Amino acid sequence: MGLFTKKIEIKSPIKGKLIDITEVKDEAFSSKALGDGMAIIPADGKVFSPIDGEVITMIDTNHAIGLEAKGVEILIHIGMDTVKLQGKYFKSHVKEGYKVKAGTLLIEFEKEEVEKEYDITSPIIISNFTELKECIKTEPRDVEVGDLIMTIVK
Repeated sequence: MGLFTKKIEIKSPIKGKLIDITEVKDEAFSSKALGDGMAIIPADGKVFSPIDGEVITMIDTNHAIGLEAKGVEILIHIGMDTVKLQGKYFKSHVKEGYKVKAGTLLIEFEKEEVEKEYDITSPIIISNFTELKECIKTEPRDVEVGDLIMTIVK
């Protein structure tokens, strides 16, 4: 632990069941090809910011969002293959460039409609984890919005 070690706490953006990224039924995520992290099986259709930071990517179909805080890039992807819905059932509350606080409502989605067609397991990944020292994960469990799920060591 050097003098300049920074820790960034990642809070749960979604209420639901927290699982490790390796449990996700999609190779791109479970293999950590897109980054390391956790995933949540949502209990409802609201996604909040896990950090104080900035929206750096808002996918136009509103099913995924990229955030940045202190050099840590976070991707929240709602469900598997949900890009095929082309934005149906998804509503964004933010745009690229918005500054957000932990707990800011980012996206709402119609959970019941989406899960009729797709696995709604939602990865929360650190997309630039190769540039960082460590991703300390908490135990898989039921989480509320705002619960600590990961600590990133820069």
